[in-house]
This record gives sequence, C-alpha cells and structure tokens, in this order.
Amino acid sequence: MNKFPKIALPLIFIGIVIIILIFKATITIGSGEAGVLYRTFGGGVVTEEPPLGEGFHFVAPWNDVFVYEVRQQSLNENMQVLSSNGLQIKLDATLWFQPEHRRLGKLHQEKGEEYIERIILPAMRSATRAVVGRYSPEQLYASKREVIEEEIISETKNLLEKQYVQVNEVLVRDITLPPTIKDAIERKLRQEQESLEYEFRLTKAQKEAERQKIEAEGKARANTILSQSLTDKVLKEKGIQATVELSKSNNAKVIVVGSGDEGLPIILGNN
Repeated sequence: MNKFPKIALPLIFIGIVIIILIFKATITIGSGEAGVLYRTFGGGVVTEEPPLGEGFHFVAPWNDVFVYEVRQQSLNENMQVLSSNGLQIKLDATLWFQPEHRRLGKLHQEKGEEYIERIILPAMRSATRAVVGRYSPEQLYASKREVIEEEIISETKNLLEKQYVQVNEVLVRDITLPPTIKDAIERKLRQEQESLEYEFRLTKAQKEAERQKIEAEGKARANTILSQSLTDKVLKEKGIQATVELSKSNNAKVIVVGSGDEGLPIILGNN
C-alpha cells in the first residue's frame, strides 16, 4: 500500500503529458477558414503546400498553425480626400476582398496576420485619393457613382496585384461635399436646366414657324399652279359636268342652258 502512491504519481504524470500532447497535436479548422502550418524544425512557414483546409487535423506538437479567414470579407472606411481644386471631400466606401487561398502561406510569411492594416487599408486609401483627386466637386456631384467605383477598384487592384490578396468589389456608399459648394452646384445645375428648357422651347417655336412657312409656301404654289391651269375652256367643261350631275338629282329645279356668264348654265331651284 505504501508503494502505490510512488507508482501512481508517475503514471498520472505520464498520462497528463500524453493528453496534453494529443490535445496539442490536433487542430480543427472552421468553416470559411484555412490554416498556415509553421514547422519549427522544418524550415518555418510552409509556402509550397496548400494550406490546411476545413476540418480536423493532426499536427506535430512542436509545430504551429495560424488560422486565416479565406471567405469574402468587407472593409468599411470613412475618408477625407481632396478634389482636383483642393477642396475637402468626405467619402464612405466599402471594399470586398479575400486572401488568395493557395498563396496563404506567402501572405503569412511576408505580410503577417495584420495584413489588412498593413497593405489593404493603405492601398484602398491611396487609390481613393488618386481617383477623387482627378475630379472637381461639380464632377463628383454630377458624375455617375459607378464610374468612380470602377476607377477606385482598378487602382486598388493595381496596388495589391502582388500582395496575395484578391479584390472583388468597391462600393462608394456616400460622397459628401462642403455645404456651401453643394448649394452653389445645385444653383448652377438649376440655372443650366432652366437654360436648356428655354433653348428647347425656342427651338420648338422656330421649327413650328418654319413648318408653317413651308406649309404656306406650298399652298401658295399649289394655288398658283391651279389658277394657271383653269382656262375658260376648262371652266366651261367643269360647268357642263356639274349641270349634268345636278340634272340627275330628284330635287325640283330649272336649268337654263347657255344663259349664264361665259355661256354656262343657270340653275334655278324650286325656291
């Protein structure tokens, strides 16, 4: 009985060590995550092999695993940037990004776990300043937001091209101009709109006047041609045709042939 504690204590100690080693030698990678393996006695960060995927893994106790989120993430940033004429503009934007899965080891080795603050955020800020700096406040107010978004995402992609990060989209949520500049732009736009409306009405009136002039000239030409074609013989023939048609009517009438001007018939009604 006196020997039991001396034997049990080492066994308990060995059991605890084994449990710790087993616990240390396993890792579970969650959904949307990947693990970068660090081999303490094998060259450090593993960059030539794919990262550890989702699920349960056995890892040597002396090695480490650094877990990264590899699904799409968002970065919201409120910035104050300068326009082309030096005025301060407030811009709210969101960047959608994710690390390149197969190059996660290189990202960890060269950029570290704080890669968002080290490379993505500065790149986004730099790209936004460069794009907004090309436009005046009037252009930023009136231009399509999609154009600015496309230019920012293009600049951001160029800056992060070799940084092991995939840029998916940039969304410009809001562009805020200084109140005095915004009011001045709105007044100018209203004046331009009123000027365009006046020009439209003026152009419409001019076109209507031209139409009426052309119509009147056409009628005048038609009357001239008609008057030139109505000779005495033509008029007599038309009168005779009209007399024949009227004679066929059931209405009571008296027709005196050859008693009118130029020998045309005179038609006397029953009244």
